[in-house]
Amino acid sequence: MTRRRAGASVDRRLGFVAFVCVAAVAAALVSQHRFGMEPCPWCVLQRVIFLAIALACVIGLAWRSSIGRAVAGTLALLLAIGGAAAALWQHFYAAASASCNLTLADKILNALTLPTVLPDAFEPRASCADAAVSLFGISYDFWSLALFVLFGLVSMSVLAGGRRRR
Repeated sequence: MTRRRAGASVDRRLGFVAFVCVAAVAAALVSQHRFGMEPCPWCVLQRVIFLAIALACVIGLAWRSSIGRAVAGTLALLLAIGGAAAALWQHFYAAASASCNLTLADKILNALTLPTVLPDAFEPRASCADAAVSLFGISYDFWSLALFVLFGLVSMSVLAGGRRRR
């Protein structure tokens, strides 16, 4: 594969991940505001991680070099791992808890000040147990987990593609 075609392939993968991340957050916002599925702190943290992955991919698209793509791929991979951990924690621990107040997710969100800056998108409004809802019989946290795994795999392919071209 020529260098130009390899770069276009990486660009398509980064663009795909950025688009799906933004679409996932948009779907979560529609679920919240149209269907009354209020988010818990772990849900909101995952929204933030999706947007951070999208930003990492945009950096890779803008910084058109092997170093830029490596930075974007590494950031996206690390964020995807963190997002997968958040989804698993939400499902197996937080959703079983009556209260998820003052958890790591709350601390991160408060440090970022997102709940006060953009409360309609980033303010937790439910407990983790109350926010445990399903779509097509699969809990939201597992949908989120599946996306994070997919993004991690795509990020690894971006990193592997950069190594092959050198």
